[in-house]
Amino acid sequence: MDKIKVLIVDDSPVVRQAISAILSSDREIEIIGMASNPFEAADLIKNQIPDVITLDIEMPKMDGLTFLKKIMSQHPIPVVIISRVAEKGSDKALIALEYGAVDVISKTQMISHHLMDESKIMLCDIIKAASNAKLKRIAPVKSIVVEPKLSADVILSKKTNTSILALSEKVIAIGASTGGTEAIVAVLKDVNVNCSGVLIVQHMPEFFTKAFADRLNEMFALNVKEAENGDIVQKGKVLIAPGNKHMLLKYNGINFVVEIKDGPLVNRHRPSVDVLFRSVSQTAGCNSMGILLTGMGDDGARGLLEMKEAGAQTIAQDEKTSIVFGMPREAIALGAAQKIAPLQLIGIHINNFG
Repeated sequence: MDKIKVLIVDDSPVVRQAISAILSSDREIEIIGMASNPFEAADLIKNQIPDVITLDIEMPKMDGLTFLKKIMSQHPIPVVIISRVAEKGSDKALIALEYGAVDVISKTQMISHHLMDESKIMLCDIIKAASNAKLKRIAPVKSIVVEPKLSADVILSKKTNTSILALSEKVIAIGASTGGTEAIVAVLKDVNVNCSGVLIVQHMPEFFTKAFADRLNEMFALNVKEAENGDIVQKGKVLIAPGNKHMLLKYNGINFVVEIKDGPLVNRHRPSVDVLFRSVSQTAGCNSMGILLTGMGDDGARGLLEMKEAGAQTIAQDEKTSIVFGMPREAIALGAAQKIAPLQLIGIHINNFG
């Protein structure tokens, strides 16, 4: 199997070496070059086209956003942004995704020793996802070896014969990863302002989720915010799981509320879609809808099946409209999805649910 060829572009030698060390430890990834600025990167690309580029945003001579725009307009290559802007919740990170970046990662995670093990897992997975992302050119799909990973059991044990309270309120749970930020925008633009409460897990870095939630809140009439512990789930409200935290649905005796908690990576992610979906299946059951959007891996697939088994309505995004048809494909293979829908119809299904 051909290795995934990666070009690292960052003005910091320390960061370049840290990223290189992490990626080189994976037998499926090969570093073909490192550049301190976009001009050096452009010269390297002339000699060998990488499968994936890691790119900083704040660099001398030419900023990363300008270089990203040139790449996507001239010769599209999957790009993963690794930058401090992800920590600051900067609009630049959102702009990078709009320009075509596959994902955005916090630079601090790459160089913090106490986070190195988790960083290795997440970064290698993101690079593999990026290598399969659908851009304007079609890239060959590579076989990905999935390493052992923790399940939702480490956060919330699976229960049998769970008794669901007879409540009138409904809950919609959405999970997404690679390509999910724009997919979520496409879904929410069609959702009625009086829809049932929506909970979203989008794999993204800490601090970045607040900027994403704020952006969605400005775009739509829905009340969108980064979730906080104890937030009430109510009509017209969308809660985005905070980066680096798991989000669960609970019932406090009066309302559905969210619990935000720490814990290990589940399916190599925190927040994890499986954790959210399991909690929704146990708390809301048939009063819920589960939706799994574009993303690499299988996070959310088993959780969606648990929701279906609890009586929830379940939907998986179709292959044609998915940037990476990993998570939806796994859910479909498990028989977890009652419906397989293109992105443009998912908002309509939400409205019909209530």
